[in-house]
Amino acid sequence: MPRRPGASAQIEPAQLPTVWLTRDRPPQVVAEKLRSGRWERTSHGVYVAQRATEESPYERARRRALANIAGTDRRLIAPHWFSHESAALLWGLPTWTVPTRTHVLGPRAAGGERTPSIASHVGALADGDLTVVSGLPVTSLARTVADCLATLPPLHGLVIADSALHRGLPVADLTAAVHARTARNGAARARAVLAIADDGAESPGESAARFVVVRDGMPLPTTQVSVGTRLGTYWADLGWEEFRVLLEYDGRTKYGTSADLFDEKRRHDALVETGSRVLRVTSSDLSSLTKRVLPLLPASVSRSLRPRRALAA
Repeated sequence: MPRRPGASAQIEPAQLPTVWLTRDRPPQVVAEKLRSGRWERTSHGVYVAQRATEESPYERARRRALANIAGTDRRLIAPHWFSHESAALLWGLPTWTVPTRTHVLGPRAAGGERTPSIASHVGALADGDLTVVSGLPVTSLARTVADCLATLPPLHGLVIADSALHRGLPVADLTAAVHARTARNGAARARAVLAIADDGAESPGESAARFVVVRDGMPLPTTQVSVGTRLGTYWADLGWEEFRVLLEYDGRTKYGTSADLFDEKRRHDALVETGSRVLRVTSSDLSSLTKRVLPLLPASVSRSLRPRRALAA
């Protein structure tokens, strides 16, 4: 749950776009819709309306992925539930990257070998692992995150776990789901990422910055660090309070106006005046983040640096 005063977060299931299937329209109608630019193809036999408003590449990829989920649901006859990253999308969770395949879980294969756009998972589910989100059958939130932790690269899994915890998933429920998974593959990775998951992360970028320094062997930073300044109390994204080092993650859309920049400059100066050293981080800085942070920490940290192998996979 959010810790910073004024911050709020809750599960907001995805709104599914309207989709059309090839089987439902004469070929000439489909061709005309595509030629006129009113429709776009998202996967074999699935079409969605072109967006009239501008959207980022990430937003467009999410919309197309959700369209494929909706189209897949209409095409499948056998019992099925959307799972893994596809379920995360339906739950409205941010992801580090958008899946290009639709993940389906069921008692039998869902045609994944015949349809490259479907990733089919076979297995039984307990009743508590099943629910409905946005009108579609989906794995529970805890099961969804547990599956993602076990199958995704650690950074990608952490982004999903952090966001779910931040939106109210109890850590006890997630822990139980991780330990309840019967599949052995990815179990160690899931437990390693779960150990550093934190409900204080408010964006994928903050999760990524924390992941990099922890993976590289640095002490686990605190999220949402409270700092009293002459302008009042501010909350840094993450940092090491004992060393008075703070990290602030800056996304591309964080400062929309000159007034935002002015306010952030005052905030930054007020933090520095307390004796804190503030390091600003963007996505381009992640590969070299540990090298930038280490000079700000005691030499003993550098000497004891031991990368965490379980997070390097």
